[in-house]
Amino acid sequence: MPQQPESVAKLASVYGGPSQAAFGSAVFHDRLQGDDLVEAARTRYREFVGKLLEQYGKEAWMAPWREVYVRDTGSTPDIVSELRQIDDSDARLSVPMILDSIENPDAAKAALSGAFDDPAVTELRVFTVGDGEAMSGILIAALRSASGEATCLVFLMD
Repeated sequence: MPQQPESVAKLASVYGGPSQAAFGSAVFHDRLQGDDLVEAARTRYREFVGKLLEQYGKEAWMAPWREVYVRDTGSTPDIVSELRQIDDSDARLSVPMILDSIENPDAAKAALSGAFDDPAVTELRVFTVGDGEAMSGILIAALRSASGEATCLVFLMD
């Protein structure tokens, strides 16, 4: 596992480190096996869901999975504004939870910006996640092409 950039460590201090809790939030950071950020995000999501993936079935946990935002190449990164502008109804329910309904929202927004607006980030995607019923959330995935490292923030609540 690569050394985390300081910005990712700050993100993890707000949202939690790697977890298989299938509830709440967790930050994953590692080197990609290849260059497919979407597959890396799926892998981290499956890891986060952990044993519940097997218990309730992959289909239940992966059915709600869909990409709801891709940062345009050359655009000015502003993860907070980008999240607020997502128009997918399922994803929009989770956005205020990770931006505003968290202990110390200013620190949370600063941590998100530090990790996802970093000039080293060359690709950013946001996905909806959940179990197709009670659980819903989002996953933010970012790639740092120069180092081949990916950072994923998973947020999942009922």
